[in-house]
Amino acid sequence: MSDLPAPGSSEPPPGGDPSPPPAGWPASGQAGASGQPGPSTPGGRGPTSPPPAGWTAPGVDGSGGTPPGWSAPGGTPPGGWSGAYSGHPMPGATYPAVPVPAYPGWFPGLDPQDPLVNPPHAGIGPWFARCWGAVRRGWRQLLPIMLLTQAIPAAVISVISLFLTPTGDLSTGPDGAPVLPDGYWQNLFALYGVILAATLIFGPLQAIGWAAGTWVVTRQAAGEPTGLGAAFRYGVRRALGLWGWTLVVSLLVTLGFCLCVLPGVYAAAALALFGPVYLFERQDPIGRSWRMFHRRFGMVLGRVALVVAAVIVASLLEVVVSAVSTAAFGADPMATAGTAIGALVLALVAASLTAPASLAQQVGLVVTYAEQRAQEGPVTAGRLAAELG
Repeated sequence: MSDLPAPGSSEPPPGGDPSPPPAGWPASGQAGASGQPGPSTPGGRGPTSPPPAGWTAPGVDGSGGTPPGWSAPGGTPPGGWSGAYSGHPMPGATYPAVPVPAYPGWFPGLDPQDPLVNPPHAGIGPWFARCWGAVRRGWRQLLPIMLLTQAIPAAVISVISLFLTPTGDLSTGPDGAPVLPDGYWQNLFALYGVILAATLIFGPLQAIGWAAGTWVVTRQAAGEPTGLGAAFRYGVRRALGLWGWTLVVSLLVTLGFCLCVLPGVYAAAALALFGPVYLFERQDPIGRSWRMFHRRFGMVLGRVALVVAAVIVASLLEVVVSAVSTAAFGADPMATAGTAIGALVLALVAASLTAPASLAQQVGLVVTYAEQRAQEGPVTAGRLAAELG
C-alpha cells in the first residue's frame, strides 16, 4: 500500500512539510485565481500566483534551478537563464542584475569583433589582422581594380620612359670635366613633361580605382554584396572630387619636398588619410586628416609607416625586374628590335607588379581611417558603408 494520504486528506505526507502553505497558495489539485490547476512541486503544492514577499521555498539553497542570489519577486532573470525553477516557471521572480563589462575608453555601440573597425586600445595586432582580413575577403575584386586603374597608367609611363629617357655616354672635355651628351637636358625635360601630362590624364582613372577599392573593402566588411560593375560605378561618381583633392595634396607634398625633403615627408604622413576622409565624410579632407594625425600622432604615424613599409616590400619585385631589364638590355634598349621587345615586356611586367603595392596601400589606409573614427565615437563597418552613399 502507498504511504501517501488519501486524496483530499489534510494530513501531510510522511517526511513532508507539516506546515500549511502560505496564504493564497492552493493545496495540490486545487485551482488558483485563474481557475486552472497549478503546476505541482515535489512537495505536492503548485503555485498559481507569486509567493509573498520574502518567502523562500523550503530547501531552496541556490543549487537547484534558481539562480544564485534569488530572494524576492519582481524583476527579470539574468541573461541566459530560462526562468524555470525545478522545471517549472516561477512567475514574478526577482533576480540580481548582471553587470555589463566596461572597457576603458570604449564607446557604447562599438563591436570588438567588427571586421573593419579596430576598437580603441586594441593595439597593432588586431589592426594588422583586419588589414589581412580585408585582403582575404576582397582580393578577387581589388586586384582587377588595381590592375585596371593603377597598373595600366604605370605601364604607359614605363613605355614612355623607354623611348624618351636620355641616352648616350658622358665624355670628357679638354679641361677634364665631364660633358653631357648633346640634347641631354632637352630630352630630360621632355621626359618629365610627358610623364607629368600622363599623370594628369590618368589621374581620374586612378581616382576611380581608389574610390572603387574603398567601396569594396567597406561593403564586404559590412556583409553587403559587392561587384566590379557596382564598384566602378561608385568610383566614377566620386572620381572627379577625389582627383581634385589629390592634386591639392600632391602640390602641398611637393612644396614640402622642395623646402627640404623632411617637410614633404611630414606633409605626406599628415595628409595620408585625406582620401578616406573625402569618400566617407565628403568635406574638409585636408583639415580632417591633419587633425586626426596630430590628435593621435604616434598611432597614426605608426600605421602610416606600416602601410609605407608594406608598399615598399610589395614594390621590391618591380625594382628587381627593372634592374634585370637595365642589366640585360643596357642603357639604350631601343637601339635594336630585339632589345626593344625584351625591354617592353619587362616594363609591362614591372608595371603589373604595382597592383599588389596599391592594394596594400588601399587596405591599410581604409582600416587606419576606420580605427581613427572609432577613437572619436561609436562606428561600425555597416555605418561606414552607409556613409559612402
